[in-house]
Amino acid sequence: MVRSSHLSSPIFSRFLTAFLLASALIPVLHAQEKPYFVTYSHDLEEPGNLEIETKTALGRPADSHHYGALATELEYGVTGWWTSELYLDGQTTGQESTLFTGFRLENRFRPLMREHWINPVLYIEYENITGADKNMLEVVGHDGQGDLAEPNDDTREEHEHEAELKLILSSNVRDWNISENFIAEKNLGHEPWEFGYALGIARPLRTLGSGKPCIFCLEKFTGGAEMYGGLGDVASLTLADTSHYIAPIIGWQLPKGRFSFSTGFGLNSNSLDRVYRIGWASELPQIGSWFRRNGGTR
Repeated sequence: MVRSSHLSSPIFSRFLTAFLLASALIPVLHAQEKPYFVTYSHDLEEPGNLEIETKTALGRPADSHHYGALATELEYGVTGWWTSELYLDGQTTGQESTLFTGFRLENRFRPLMREHWINPVLYIEYENITGADKNMLEVVGHDGQGDLAEPNDDTREEHEHEAELKLILSSNVRDWNISENFIAEKNLGHEPWEFGYALGIARPLRTLGSGKPCIFCLEKFTGGAEMYGGLGDVASLTLADTSHYIAPIIGWQLPKGRFSFSTGFGLNSNSLDRVYRIGWASELPQIGSWFRRNGGTR
């Protein structure tokens, strides 16, 4: 694949043009689980339900070792308009070490509960992680593969306290979901605001069910793609010296959970050549009732 360090390259322009045209031309869907890894849609967790999800990222920076990063997510539906999440992050790097890299506290708020042509969601997150975190749950600023190549012994000493804001815009158009995320992130020290984006588009492979219990039916699968990357910082809002990815995705709804897979392709020399993602999610309904007394008795 021909790659350029600047986003004026023809390959990037073609991918971006094709992605935006698909979003604009696909002529709205029932709520559907989306297999996104980086992009958020307007779907929130059902009130009282707890979803446990893992997101694994596998990659190898140039001139460095293979790594695997794991984010374990606990997502709870507080109300119909508010979902809260806790992420626990870790990673292992070949010929180096295995580390717990920190935690994230995330809250999403949906101000308009009825379905609209565009559904906004406000996202606020606090991150307490080390520089060794490699989950790539977002790409902002001038993040690049060079950051992922630094040795664990060095980056584990870098403690990062960050605030992250997202504006999530999401639409259900016929059987498609189209989601756009605009990201602003700031190290709570003296670093400038950094910016990024994520775009997602997905639909079930078949919308009409067969009416029979099945695992491999087409309606159990959702396909789509994500595109995400950095946009520089407040001092230099730019596409230059940033990293960008496009990633086909597939989701599979199983009786006891949801499996998803993605292969991300780096679009320039600042990006990883490939990043593979694997996800698994399972939901526990109405966990609040587990702690209530039955009829007021002990």
